[in-house]
Amino acid sequence: MRGALFNILGELTTLRVLDAFAGTGALAFEAISRGAAHAVAIEPDRAAQLTITDNIASLGLQNEVSLVRASAGAWLQTNLDHTFDIVLCDPPYNDLQRNLLERLSHAVAAGGLLVLSFPADQPLPDFAGLAQIHQATHGDAQLAVYRKLP
Repeated sequence: MRGALFNILGELTTLRVLDAFAGTGALAFEAISRGAAHAVAIEPDRAAQLTITDNIASLGLQNEVSLVRASAGAWLQTNLDHTFDIVLCDPPYNDLQRNLLERLSHAVAAGGLLVLSFPADQPLPDFAGLAQIHQATHGDAQLAVYRKLP
């Protein structure tokens, strides 16, 4: 799925990326490896935070990757004015948090992309001000890409 995602996104040079449900931070690190200028990884789980912190240090990416030690919902409460060229959303499938996904869609900069990994058996959400430009199913998951309308 990660390979398919980044093949769709293509060149990321100079882009700002938000990995809203970071887990191990794999998507944030992949974005940087593909030329993104900066990635913010949001992760509330302490064990996952340690993994991300260790990977930032071992890869020497202190200037390229920022770890937010909070939930995406908590981060949004104090960062409403931050926007990103790409917002990556891979929420836990047992707690899709559709309201939070809608709030995260507001963090997409004009012309930017929201990328959503979602269970294949669930209908994809619609987001105000975004148009779905891609959808593909990969096993039990679907990948959708939305572009922020001007």
